[in-house]
Amino acid sequence: MLHYFVGGVGVDFQAGGEGSDAWERLAGEVFAADERSFGGVDHLIEDGLARVERESERCHSCTVTRVGARVKKNISRKDAKIAKEKNVVAGRGGPIIGGMRIPHRGLLCSLLILCGLAVPGSLFSAVTIMDEIVCKVNGDIITRSQLEKARKDLIERGKQGGFTGAKLDEAVNQYMADVLRDKIDTMLLVQKGKEMDLKVETELNKLMADFQRQSGVTDPDKFQALVREQAGEPYEDFRNDRKNEILKNRVIQEEITRKIQFKRPELEAYYNDHKKDFERQERVFLSMILVSGAGKDAAAIEKKAKDLATRAKTEKFADLAVQSSDDPNTAPQGGAMDPQEKGGLRTEIEDAVWDKPKGFVTDPIKLGTNFAIFKVDDHPKAGLAEFEEVQYEVQNIMLQARATPAVRAYLTKLRENAFLEIKPGFEDSGAAPGKDTTWIDPAQLKPETTTKEEVLAKTHKKKLLKVIPVPGTTATKTGTSSSK
Repeated sequence: MLHYFVGGVGVDFQAGGEGSDAWERLAGEVFAADERSFGGVDHLIEDGLARVERESERCHSCTVTRVGARVKKNISRKDAKIAKEKNVVAGRGGPIIGGMRIPHRGLLCSLLILCGLAVPGSLFSAVTIMDEIVCKVNGDIITRSQLEKARKDLIERGKQGGFTGAKLDEAVNQYMADVLRDKIDTMLLVQKGKEMDLKVETELNKLMADFQRQSGVTDPDKFQALVREQAGEPYEDFRNDRKNEILKNRVIQEEITRKIQFKRPELEAYYNDHKKDFERQERVFLSMILVSGAGKDAAAIEKKAKDLATRAKTEKFADLAVQSSDDPNTAPQGGAMDPQEKGGLRTEIEDAVWDKPKGFVTDPIKLGTNFAIFKVDDHPKAGLAEFEEVQYEVQNIMLQARATPAVRAYLTKLRENAFLEIKPGFEDSGAAPGKDTTWIDPAQLKPETTTKEEVLAKTHKKKLLKVIPVPGTTATKTGTSSSK
């Protein structure tokens, strides 16, 4: 097993077949050197590449399989500078050299190119482009395949939502105009969250535990396999994406929304100016705990439902719903359902809750093979809602209106202070005005050299330290001073 970091990204590999030992030994030396800020590469060029050439015919035929990947934490500015100068980043599917991702069967060829050696034609023919870097954000990268995956995911969601033809194309194109901006936003906020040392592991573990509970799969390995199947990506990537979402939201909360405060007169003024927006039809707001009976013993399910109903009348309903409800849509929100008008609920549910006061919890209601327990969270009557009823709704409306431009301004500031390069043909719709994001391809950089003769030809003038007289004295030409 071989693990290495280059440009802040770590990848584990398992090599096999003829030449695998030589490959691991060679790659281990190269990438261990790169982890030391690329300081050992020159040494490898001087002392080790003769052996590389001897073993190249054996090494390039071995198979190399990626068995895991993870991102190095707390990328420093120095790491970002190194990534910019070398443009060598290991990642899923192969290392990235000069902005292109190279498959591992051509890794040795890539190493020879990196070190400036001639590459045999038979070896070079094994190299194919697997992916392409389109943007560098400090120590992180965005690839073309990530943008394409975003497009495919959006198309799939659009089809599920009933979009087809021209409407689907219009929605996809509108979203894709901002997809690079959104990915840069996320990277900058996640990096800021790590810089702030925000702790989110407890929240992440709780979220993943909720996902597993709602899936009904108790075996950890089977649950991870289910995630891979449904998400279309490795479990580690899915978990890391959820972690990044939590980090992003925490940064926005800490840096922006928490600092936005409203006084009551401001809220009342908005309410008085928008009273028509608070005219209400009679609705009931409910929370639910669902006990699924699919494939289970009916008597056991009924007993479980009765026990939960008893607890729900004395314990915090929302916490109990998160822990015990089998409904994947409402459980993460503490069981909260969308508000319902009269006639919008099943008869047995409406009869049990419609005329009940706020805070009322029902006994278990049988719905097919399932049981459900409901709590009446609120039941506003028809007409103009009183200010006290909608105070928090007014506050959220005003917060959203003020926070949206504040978040955009904050992200602009993060861009201004970031190392950011964007490849031609791609556009950041949230770009900071005046920020230079010109793409620099290391392959096009020309080294500056100085010959020995040029160095010897230069004249060096010795600088003499001038003597500053002490006040009240005079300086002589010999550098001594005397008092008047």
